[in-house]
Amino acid sequence: MMDGYGYGYGSMMGWVWLFWVLLVIGLVLLGILTVRSFSGGARDGRSARRILDERYARGEMTTEEYRERLKTLRGET
Repeated sequence: MMDGYGYGYGSMMGWVWLFWVLLVIGLVLLGILTVRSFSGGARDGRSARRILDERYARGEMTTEEYRERLKTLRGET
């Protein structure tokens, strides 16, 4: 005989736990993405401008190339 606490109740409890586990995982991933987006997106902590400055200082590009790339970074055309 099945009363109100039979198969249906146990099955529902499994789904409730799954929901909460997925919710926690989703919130953790959302937090990670938020931190990454506010950190400037640089993987090793260096900005594109810093890399450009370092390459120019090492003599890997001319002043003209440096200025042109700097304009591109600033969004100027």
